Amino acid sequence: MTDALLVLAIDLVRRAGALILAGRGSAADDVTTKTSPTDVVTAMDRAAERLVVDALHAARPGDGVLGEEGGETQGSGGVRWLIDPIDGTVNYLYGLPAYAVSLAAEVDGVMAVGAVYNPAIDELWTAVRGEGAWLDGRRLGVDRRSGPEVASLDQALVATGFGYGATRRRSQAAVVATLLPEVRDIRRFGAASLDLCSAATGRVDAYFERGLEPWDLAAGGLIASEAGLLVTGLSGAPAGGEMVVAAPPALHAALHDRLVALAADAGP
Repeated sequence: MTDALLVLAIDLVRRAGALILAGRGSAADDVTTKTSPTDVVTAMDRAAERLVVDALHAARPGDGVLGEEGGETQGSGGVRWLIDPIDGTVNYLYGLPAYAVSLAAEVDGVMAVGAVYNPAIDELWTAVRGEGAWLDGRRLGVDRRSGPEVASLDQALVATGFGYGATRRRSQAAVVATLLPEVRDIRRFGAASLDLCSAATGRVDAYFERGLEPWDLAAGGLIASEAGLLVTGLSGAPAGGEMVVAAPPALHAALHDRLVALAADAGP
């Protein structure tokens, strides 16, 4: 089953990616906000999600769907799809080439297949649970990273992100302000799926963030874990809304323990 789900996921992220890339020039023409004045959604977010959802319903009418823009449709079988039609909408709005279509399939409550596609630079990450992760067909792994092998926190290039609410941002910024002098540097790309894929690829050494939604984590989290990273929460909790920490095993404990000490999962 997973092979068929992966083929479908790849087809749909590429189709949705082509749609949003073609619409980039008019992205600012129809913009609304969601949870805060800085949390934007474009007409292309909604159009891309409609494309994916309609295609899923046609190809697999019994599957459930959870989309960032359209809410959840219950299915009659054991498969549920999680869609972020444009992860990195602010980047998309401004023409920054760091946005992606993220699509994952969950089978009987377990994430099974994931695809993340950045149409701006035509890069596709994929993963199948238990079978590995790939970037444009190249196998990913902790021994195949694009950057240097790093085992100490002070040499780590660490990605993170921030919520849209001012109070949460203030709390997250305080964590970063303390952590920044203790690491090589911090990167903030503005798209959680691409942060996770960058960690999987070795373009950054690790990633952490509080406040991710299921569609933010689904495909990218599977890709990172299938590339050999540990993807967890803090203090034994699973990765989720309270915290996501993704890092190779040699680095994970150091970053995890520092985030625990900083109470990075506390506050608003």
